[in-house]
Amino acid sequence: MIGSSMSENKKALFICLGNICRSPIAEAVFLKTINNAGVADRWEVDSAAIGSWHVGRNPDHRAVATMKKHDLPYNNTARQIKKADFEHYDYIFGMDGENIADLKERAPNGGGKAKILLLGDFDPQQPGAIIRDPYYDKGSDGFEQCYVQCVRCCDGFLAKAQKGEI
Repeated sequence: MIGSSMSENKKALFICLGNICRSPIAEAVFLKTINNAGVADRWEVDSAAIGSWHVGRNPDHRAVATMKKHDLPYNNTARQIKKADFEHYDYIFGMDGENIADLKERAPNGGGKAKILLLGDFDPQQPGAIIRDPYYDKGSDGFEQCYVQCVRCCDGFLAKAQKGEI
């Protein structure tokens, strides 16, 4: 970017088990966060899955309803993380300890360029909290909780990233 203080755009990838519940919500929340901050043109954002079960599918209907409720546009379909993602992205966020362990196991030798981070580490109210998978829940309360946590975490992460603390 000409005239930008950042030499190139930053890239963030949000990961959960199937890419139909938590990571699409986190992706949509972060997109809104960077739009609201006026820095969307400096970021590339996506989400993906650890597993391949839902590749090509839309998010869970409860995730879609939660995103619509909070005016979060979303039109991606599920995809699985690939080795190239570890070199392409600057930050790869897992939602829980199992995601982090799976990401570290899948990372190429040497780890790649991406920093593998627990999204919950950026929650100012509950640092280190996992973002629980609401897939097997009845109703949408777990999806709403996921949204609330993602808002706090994405705000916290962007604040640290803009200060160069990450």
